[in-house]
Amino acid sequence: MRKKAILVVSFGTSHLDTMEKTIQVMEMEIGQRYPEYQVYRAFTSQMIINKLKKTEMLFVWNVKEALEKMLADGIKTVIVQPTHIINGYENDKMLENIREFSGKFEAVRVGAPMLTGTDDYKKAIHALIEDVKLEENETLILMGNGTEHHANAAYPALEYILQTLGYVHIHVATVEGYPELKDVMKKIEEKRIKKVALLPFMFVAGNHAKNDMAGEEDSWKQELEAAGYQVRPILKGLGELPSIRNIFLEHLEEVL
Repeated sequence: MRKKAILVVSFGTSHLDTMEKTIQVMEMEIGQRYPEYQVYRAFTSQMIINKLKKTEMLFVWNVKEALEKMLADGIKTVIVQPTHIINGYENDKMLENIREFSGKFEAVRVGAPMLTGTDDYKKAIHALIEDVKLEENETLILMGNGTEHHANAAYPALEYILQTLGYVHIHVATVEGYPELKDVMKKIEEKRIKKVALLPFMFVAGNHAKNDMAGEEDSWKQELEAAGYQVRPILKGLGELPSIRNIFLEHLEEVL
């Protein structure tokens, strides 16, 4: 048994198709890059953990359970790398769980979420530009999760950086924070744009992407179509993009 381990912490998803393309790929890449470390998985959403157990008979640890397992396995050095997009509530909860194990391991180090430094924003933007091919006269709206946490400021900051880099055809809105879809609709209405692509600015393309963004009822797609827009949802999580995963790998390398 190896004495060093990397714990990959995700919010989680109950959609196995997107889990396989994002979380699983991220964990595999980490394992291949650092073969001297054992890789463990944890989710921060207990609701998703419970749902997976009930509907899929799939058992995933929460952060505390994973750290307890690592202790039991004799792990001495723990590196934690979240797949969180921002430094919000989920990341705070993860850090709080880790603090409870203070002094129980010889060393514990924690990598940063995706959008932490200014360069992270630029790297994320360039990853999107490289991967998402827009049609002629089409604008792109990124769907962020959004939060009441002060880290929600990352979303308007992302839009500001997009604009300053010249990507005026890309906008950011959130499901549960600011800016909202209606704020973006005002902007694109002024530009007289009629074609809109939607992409989840989330590590996985799960419930928010499939239902809130691309669903046929009470969704962004339905709201935009009702306003006369031609809408093209792109059901792809950020974790599917190699350049996005590389941002997380860079954060991991920094703490290693």
